[in-house]
Amino acid sequence: MDMKKVNSMDFGEFVDVFGNVIERCPLIAAAVWSQRPFSDLDDLEKHFSAFIDALPQSGQEGILRCHPDLAGHELQRGTLTAESQREQSDAGLIHLGSGERSRLAELNARYRARFGFPFVLAARLSDRDAVPRELARRLRCPPALELRTALGEVKKIGRLRLSDLLGVDPAPL
Repeated sequence: MDMKKVNSMDFGEFVDVFGNVIERCPLIAAAVWSQRPFSDLDDLEKHFSAFIDALPQSGQEGILRCHPDLAGHELQRGTLTAESQREQSDAGLIHLGSGERSRLAELNARYRARFGFPFVLAARLSDRDAVPRELARRLRCPPALELRTALGEVKKIGRLRLSDLLGVDPAPL
């Protein structure tokens, strides 16, 4: 899809297409729509990121809470968004053994208890062996640093999703 098409979309079409760039947050796409025209992927991504950055901490944490646990209950129940399903599949998280699933579930629970939101990682840029290592590492981070790190991962995911929608290379990340 080219930027001319993106810039010509009406509000409803834009939100339908870009509403899950940030997981389960179509409100962000709705706000970004009013910033048209966009010149390219970087410009469009800049508007999504600026919206996130402008939120108070409670809003930023709310965005994080919209994300599913990696290899968690939503994956097991088949209730992930199409994008999250594809991303977790690409990372090999749908093929975990029971021991690996249990270990991730335990780490996810500890993370959520410590920070108040789920562990967010751009799964497409990772793999099934790296995910638990990164989760364990980030469990030791101070809360303010972890909030920034998690929001950075949300932005990486958003860039990858925008790149998919526009059919362009996401590099650099």
